[in-house]
Amino acid sequence: MKVLKFGGTSVGSAARMKDVAKLICDGEQKIVVLSAMSGTTNSLVEISDYFYKNNPSGALEKINTLEQKYIDVIEELYSTAEYKTEAKKIIKSHFEYLRSFSKAVFTLFEEKAILSQGELLSTNIFQLYLKETGENSTLLPALEYMRIDKNSEPDTAYIAENLEKQLQLQPGKTLYITQGYICRNFYGEIDNLQRGGSDYTASLIGAAIKAEEIQIWTDIDGMHNNDPRFVEGTQPVPYLHFEEAAELAYFGAKILHPTCILPAKLNNIPVRLLNTMEPKAHGTLISMQSKKGTIQAVAAKDNITAIKIKSGRMLLAYGFLRKVFEIFETYQTSIDMITTSEVGVSVTVDNTKRIDEIVNSLKKLGTVTVDTDMVIICVVGDLPSENVGYQAKAVAALKDIPVRMISYGGSNYNISFLIKATDKQRALKALSHGLFE
Repeated sequence: MKVLKFGGTSVGSAARMKDVAKLICDGEQKIVVLSAMSGTTNSLVEISDYFYKNNPSGALEKINTLEQKYIDVIEELYSTAEYKTEAKKIIKSHFEYLRSFSKAVFTLFEEKAILSQGELLSTNIFQLYLKETGENSTLLPALEYMRIDKNSEPDTAYIAENLEKQLQLQPGKTLYITQGYICRNFYGEIDNLQRGGSDYTASLIGAAIKAEEIQIWTDIDGMHNNDPRFVEGTQPVPYLHFEEAAELAYFGAKILHPTCILPAKLNNIPVRLLNTMEPKAHGTLISMQSKKGTIQAVAAKDNITAIKIKSGRMLLAYGFLRKVFEIFETYQTSIDMITTSEVGVSVTVDNTKRIDEIVNSLKKLGTVTVDTDMVIICVVGDLPSENVGYQAKAVAALKDIPVRMISYGGSNYNISFLIKATDKQRALKALSHGLFE
């Protein structure tokens, strides 16, 4: 069985939903994970904000606007009056539920319940459309099997056991339609997966059922070898190793969240990135196979802050780095890059929420310098130390760009460069020219 995930733009209108139906209705058994219709989650966040601010009239106005959007979709999606009526009943029940929050105390729990409505709406509407077209399909309620533990991490044993129970309750179906992003937490409350959202759901389901393949359908034909927003003529990368894909996802390739790779990698399940608008395009296949001796792609991670700690006490001393890392651990801030010398260490972070406290604590260890508005440029490929010359090609391509830090050797798949944000576009173009043209 395959697992297919479709993002918000793929189900963003009645026409797009019909296109998705054509893609999945081929007679093969599969689980289909849907996101909320594009724009819905943002609207639900806005509605929650009005409730938080004790402005129910503002929330109700936004609810009415969003409801009308769904009514318009219904008119276009279904061809018979019977199914239009049934769909309107579904819509009405969800929006009456949203309106009910105007009469209650509003907390984070209520907000998460509101945010879950986007995926519940899209899957209910889509399943009803499949029913109208005569497909052998059913809903697979994510809230009955998708759960996170006390640490907000997926409870994989629970997911596998309860997903199997849900599948056994509805045997013989060709298509199982389920919600991405939403889940229950350890206490049984409605929650969400946050990082990676629906992509993460698809990967967790794929791992739970030992799927043949996980397909992530978006509006771009796979992971490109550079950022098409800044560089012309980029090309989709046909094949990537799990590690290469994870590096690219972590360092800025927006098509996939890095957490989504891990469940598939651990279970050796191929992940294919495909384009809903061009379904016949090859896209990108992510697996354990790697293309030897090749630089595959470049990605950039924005809003980076570099911190340099210089101290004579570091010379020939042990325990200094431990003290530095303990400070970042205390303030729950992860480090992206690190370089060291005899008397100094430089690190980068992308979370500056507690930067002032971190810097004040680091000043007890040495002289601290902070550089903001930086970017990490990540060059990914088959880059072990035995492959002579590939590192030199990457460095040579950036010969005219001021580089603040270089990190290499922590992985066989990645060389990272820290540069100023103002040099980002120039660097990406230089790397495209030097590595791929």
